[in-house]
Amino acid sequence: MKGTSVWFLFIAMAVGTFALRFSFIYLFGKVDMPDWLRNALKFVPASVLAALVFPALVYSEGALDVSLNNIRLLAGIGGALVAWRTKNVMWTIIVGMVLFWLLGSL
Repeated sequence: MKGTSVWFLFIAMAVGTFALRFSFIYLFGKVDMPDWLRNALKFVPASVLAALVFPALVYSEGALDVSLNNIRLLAGIGGALVAWRTKNVMWTIIVGMVLFWLLGSL
């Protein structure tokens, strides 16, 4: 690919991504949605985050690993417990990372 083709591809993808996201933001205020749909959409960010994080916790070197030797899983469980008890994002990150570093150094 020539340099101009790559730049055209980047610009087209940026415009497409912006248009897709903007359409939902614009329509969310204009279209009347049922209450059940509004309530369901509140769970989308948490679901997407869980879908991104969970595989990183349970898959180690391309294989499923739910043993006590999986330090990512143990640190993730510790972070989840802190999140559940404190509901504080900063403490969740700090405790999860400290657990990960401590378990990795053992």
